[in-house]
Amino acid sequence: MQIIILGAGQVGSSVAESLVSENNDITLVDTNPQQLELLRERFELRTICGNGASPSILHEAGAKEADLLIAVTQSDQTNLCACRVARSLFNLPTRIARLRSGEFSQYPKLIAEEFAVDFSICPEQIVTDYISRLISFPGALQVLDFANNTISLIAAQAIEGGPIVGHPVRLLTENLGGVETRIVALYRNGFSLQVDGDTPIQTGDEVFLLAASANIRQVLHQFRPPDRPMRRIMIGGGGNIGARLAMKVEDEYNVKVLENNTRRAEEIAPILSKTLVLRGDTTDEKLLENEGIDETDIFVALTNDDEDNIMAASLAKRMGVRRTIALINRRVYAGLVQGGPIDIALSPALISIGSLLTHIRRGDVVAVHSLRRGAAEALEIIAHGSYQESRIVGRRIADIDLPKGVSIGALMREKKEDEKVERQVIIAHHDTVIEQNDHVIIFCPHKRLVRQVEKLFQVGFGFL
Repeated sequence: MQIIILGAGQVGSSVAESLVSENNDITLVDTNPQQLELLRERFELRTICGNGASPSILHEAGAKEADLLIAVTQSDQTNLCACRVARSLFNLPTRIARLRSGEFSQYPKLIAEEFAVDFSICPEQIVTDYISRLISFPGALQVLDFANNTISLIAAQAIEGGPIVGHPVRLLTENLGGVETRIVALYRNGFSLQVDGDTPIQTGDEVFLLAASANIRQVLHQFRPPDRPMRRIMIGGGGNIGARLAMKVEDEYNVKVLENNTRRAEEIAPILSKTLVLRGDTTDEKLLENEGIDETDIFVALTNDDEDNIMAASLAKRMGVRRTIALINRRVYAGLVQGGPIDIALSPALISIGSLLTHIRRGDVVAVHSLRRGAAEALEIIAHGSYQESRIVGRRIADIDLPKGVSIGALMREKKEDEKVERQVIIAHHDTVIEQNDHVIIFCPHKRLVRQVEKLFQVGFGFL
């Protein structure tokens, strides 16, 4: 696939890295020649220095032959204009735009018709929703939704004192009173283990599980000792994500926001009806002490500075906060600091990349989530075709030729009764038979296996 990416920032760089590894023909456009040179040295891609909304730059980037335009610059106006030019002048088939302002979401018809945007994403809102799920499930490292929120995948670390810790996997369903869950991956000391019923769960294991969303909290409690509910949240940084997060959770929690910029603090205070907005430095030890950091349940560091976020979260942990989350743009930092004083280190680019990949993957891919710092992926794909036309439909999971390490964890099946649609969650077993139109949740331990999975779900020409 020939793809043009506009913007070589965190999102654009992450998308380029992901797509280059899948043998796509990538052209990256940005106004920063130094950044382009760095990326050209790291990846096999073509770079052009210039304004991505310019017709001449798009022409040079190969817009006439391109299959996809991904406009993810820092400017909404540039992204919208580029999509319009790409369609009007070059008839480029598919156009995706990053829109940071929430204003545009109120006018979907304007975006689609006037600016020719096929799909729009707002990374800030995606990250906000992601963090709010982590707050709702404080024992999880990741919480990802599939199949219209009927199935969830969680990543959890096994902690001593959890009911299943120290016991074999086969006891999990028994402990849950018959509630079904499926462990799709288990990592011990950073290495993947093959899991069967006799595999013991050990302290420190990182476990990826699929279950019906309604049962996730119950499943999660098996991997950690009982704890009191989370009530108090302190957010360091009142920028776009910090303000969005406070607005999203303030009805359910006691929320405080620390913002160092006086003007910004005055801007967000009126729109946060139940949140206490304080002007101050997130690394000010005295301020944290005065605001009761030792009685705070979750500290979320969301400033624009990675080092400040690392320092603030580490300081908050040392002063007694129960759980810390830090937003860290540099992925190498995120991998280094998670697991110490920082419980969860988030890369905004990796969180938001799934929304882009959903529109890029071949086949009827409904959702894509990046796991383990982008090394693995979880996909939701709809099975199409008949038994004769598909290598998936009508077959037991045990009979499907899945790539090594790939596992099918769950299905969502829709049944119509009396004009009502009933959604059924099926935890996958070796003898589970996949039916046409099932939503299939798949775990890929390595990104290089994704293309093989997509081909497996392709149907014969007769069906097409």
